[in-house]
Amino acid sequence: QVQLVESGGGLVQAGGSLRLSCAASGRTLRSYAMGWFRQAPGKERDLVAAISWSGSNTYYADSVKGRFTISRDNAKNTVYLQMNSLKPEDTAVYYCAADQSPFTTSGAYDYWGQGTQVTVSS
Repeated sequence: QVQLVESGGGLVQAGGSLRLSCAASGRTLRSYAMGWFRQAPGKERDLVAAISWSGSNTYYADSVKGRFTISRDNAKNTVYLQMNSLKPEDTAVYYCAADQSPFTTSGAYDYWGQGTQVTVSS
């Protein structure tokens, strides 16, 4: 069993930056693909970024390419999402997820965090 806890969310003005962290416990994340999802009110939960267990492969949704960066520190059992040039449309609850595969961009991850709110004001 893997427990995931997100942190780093908050309120930021448009154009600003935030860094989300996802700390894992229970098992090492070395053999898990990791992803960041987000869900805005009234909308489905969508994959924002994903990273392979080794960190060598990454995926970004078109809406965040060039602005967001996913990374991982397996020694610290932590995954990050650096978010720059934030826009009001980035406002959502952001979820960290882990999957027992080398890399996946599907929505069917095995373990999920509780989420952290990101609000971008205009």
